[in-house]
Amino acid sequence: MRPLKLLIVTLWLLFPALAPLHAATLERLSLEEMIQKSTEIVRGRMVSSRAALRGPVVYTFVQVQVLDRWKGPAADRVEVAIPGGAYGRLQQSFSGAPNLEPGVDYLLFLWTGRNGVTQLMGLSQGLFQVRSGADGVLLVERAASGELMLDGRTGLPVQDAPISMPLNELRNQVRRLLTGHR
Repeated sequence: MRPLKLLIVTLWLLFPALAPLHAATLERLSLEEMIQKSTEIVRGRMVSSRAALRGPVVYTFVQVQVLDRWKGPAADRVEVAIPGGAYGRLQQSFSGAPNLEPGVDYLLFLWTGRNGVTQLMGLSQGLFQVRSGADGVLLVERAASGELMLDGRTGLPVQDAPISMPLNELRNQVRRLLTGHR
């Protein structure tokens, strides 16, 4: 076999093994940036999901039952597209893309692009789990992302930090920012 033909055949055989290796470099977003840039902020629970192929990328489309809406148009459900998933025999994963679990209470910061597809702001940065604290107060929590993050102004690498705060405190912060009161 000719060397060029051997190389082409080898690369063709290796491509499926390399396809899931998608790395992410994320711009670190502050809570204020996510509040201002999001088109929707909802508290909800995942009720179902399905995978679909959009061009060369597999997306998992998650149906979220809206429990409370802080920003955006009124609707009982919202469909969120998350890159990665399994479609037939094709499986893809993207670093920084979260996995939602059925029945878990979440707070989601969402944006809808020109193509009409709704996604999480900053992938895992826009997803908070809502849980009851030891004193019964509802908390929103997000672990620090392990992905490479860059400062949006300087372009330099920065460390992400975990977030944990009372749900009502974050709700009040959202209201203040959306009404222009600091």
